[in-house]
Amino acid sequence: MTAGLVDKSSTPRRSQTAATEDIVLRDAIEADLPAIVEIQNAAIATRISTAQLEPVTAEGRRKWFRAHSPAQYPIWVAERDGAVAGWLSFREFLPRCAYRGTVEVSVYVHEKFRRRGIGRKLLQQAIGRGPQLGMHSLVGLIFRHNEPSIALFHAAGFERWGCLPDVARVDRTPRDLTIFGRHV
Repeated sequence: MTAGLVDKSSTPRRSQTAATEDIVLRDAIEADLPAIVEIQNAAIATRISTAQLEPVTAEGRRKWFRAHSPAQYPIWVAERDGAVAGWLSFREFLPRCAYRGTVEVSVYVHEKFRRRGIGRKLLQQAIGRGPQLGMHSLVGLIFRHNEPSIALFHAAGFERWGCLPDVARVDRTPRDLTIFGRHV
């Protein structure tokens, strides 16, 4: 992946809405951290989509951000109307050599931009660009009660590859972790 990734949907399809056509995907820059953190903190507060339970800060996420390489594990943002509407990040699935090329993908969308095709467009980009980044399999780790994310991943061709029952505790409530995956 080269810096400056931009997808302006130059070949719109009849089924796309104007909202989807107005989404610009690009590599995240450090100046995007406040928006990324705002979106992540909103997700943390819902207790639906992340195992991170304490709010994060831009300064606290700086090391995480800098550890992502646009050439290997990029962070992409989706912009709409000049605002960061969502983001996607990749990370190593497991550190053993045999898992090289299998990558965990995370997608977050700002609450005011949900159900407008942003998550779908980010996932489609990950699927399409994955092989160029040396990826052969994408994995999403999703709480079983997170029905919107499960529907998003299913729509993008991911299948349920497994379930780890009650492995997470969210405010003392046991939560199942489902594993969704697809080969790219």
